[in-house]
Amino acid sequence: MKKSAGAADRSSTNKGTMPPATAPSEAGWYEKLYHMLLGSIPFSLLLIDRALRVVSANRNFLEKAQRSEGNTIGALIREVFPSAILEYTRLEVKVRGVFDTGLPLRGAQMTYRAPGIPTRIYYYTVVPVKSGNVVEHAMLLMDDITEKVQLSEKARMVERQLSSVVESANDLMVSTDAEGRIISWNAAAERISGYRADEVLGWLLTDLCEAAQRNDMAAIIRRLAAGEAVKFQELNLAARSGRLVPVDWSCSPIRDDSGKVSGVVAVGRDLSERRAFEEHLYQSEKVAALGVMAGGIAHELRNPLSVSFSAAQFLLDPSRDRAFQQECVRKCIDGIQRASTIIENLLRFARPAPTDQLESLNLVALVHEAVNVLAPQAKLQKIKVCEDYADPFLPISGNANLLQQVVMNLILNACQAMPAGGEIRIVIRREAAEAVVRVCDTGYGIPPSHLGKVFDPFFTTQPVGKGTGLGLSICYTIVKQHGGVIDVDSVEGEGSTFTARLPLAADRRVAER
Repeated sequence: MKKSAGAADRSSTNKGTMPPATAPSEAGWYEKLYHMLLGSIPFSLLLIDRALRVVSANRNFLEKAQRSEGNTIGALIREVFPSAILEYTRLEVKVRGVFDTGLPLRGAQMTYRAPGIPTRIYYYTVVPVKSGNVVEHAMLLMDDITEKVQLSEKARMVERQLSSVVESANDLMVSTDAEGRIISWNAAAERISGYRADEVLGWLLTDLCEAAQRNDMAAIIRRLAAGEAVKFQELNLAARSGRLVPVDWSCSPIRDDSGKVSGVVAVGRDLSERRAFEEHLYQSEKVAALGVMAGGIAHELRNPLSVSFSAAQFLLDPSRDRAFQQECVRKCIDGIQRASTIIENLLRFARPAPTDQLESLNLVALVHEAVNVLAPQAKLQKIKVCEDYADPFLPISGNANLLQQVVMNLILNACQAMPAGGEIRIVIRREAAEAVVRVCDTGYGIPPSHLGKVFDPFFTTQPVGKGTGLGLSICYTIVKQHGGVIDVDSVEGEGSTFTARLPLAADRRVAER
């Protein structure tokens, strides 16, 4: 019985404990594991007892604080941390509070600054370490967030700079989500539209466009959300006052980390001042053109009227013989006819023929007929006329007399550029949906300074009495009336090429001429 009782006592004594042979090695293994864990934790860690002395400190803390284990373990925390940090954070009071309440302290920031040590910023917590219900130690965990804070500060600085740029910009700068709802609205947008940012947040950007153009803005946002590129587009912004503001919009997608479009940035330039300037410039050009035209009319009419006036004065003298009087009458008639021709050309320039006079025409036949009329005159001036028609039929819709006048004016203009003879080449081609007529000469060409003026009314380089300066202006007006364009290329000393482009008729039935 004693033997069994002794066995029972030993069994009771060792219950829940390690066997004597293995206990020291297991204790050493746990202690080693503890130190390994402390060394590998990426935080600074201090274990503090109730007397506020440091019981344990990991390598992370010792390295960053540049302290040794000997002068840290057993030291009071007031000896470990600078007094300024303790006063600012009231760390001692907070650690005592953890011992008193048994509750952890979370979420506080500490700036650790000591002589010879770069400033570090920590986010620290104090956790109670309990044995049963008794708090035996407090564990101070400090996470080094220096880089995070610096990065966050840089991000905030960049954000402030961008915000300053956006707010100081003269252009509208608007950001929306992927559906086009407004997220930001800068000061320029407030000034131009009359709407405050807090009013429009959450509105659809399309709702602030002119009603007739809202679908266009919605299409832009849809295309951007689908990842497509969108070029500049001019759309009117409907201001609070009801005024429509012309805005040139440039839109770009905002992408998240995965590359998905999460929003849109729209930059809009107010074109109101530009439009006003263009209108002012246009009015100035019209006034200038009117001045040139008035001067041209006065100059061209003065010559024949002066001749007619002088001839009429001679007719009042009865002593003049009959032959002289008849010559004076002819001068009067010629002067009146010349003045009438100038006025007729001016009216033709100002008032093109009505569209109800347009008919189906074969452009090739029409041009060939005009060439035949002027070919004898060109031959007398030692000018060779060459015709190059790739297609015998090019249907157009137009007024035959007016279009023949264009061709004849261009041929006569070419003849005037070759007083010593040369060559005129007339080429007709089909290019896409257009009929193209080119009149090329080998004359003296047009100076670069004059190229932009050749179609202006009353602009001419001919001597006084040799031309009215309305021929090319009339050509320009007639071609434009027919839905076409006319331009000129020239090399001074080599010749010029006038090119008229007219739309081909949809109806291929051509009147035979």
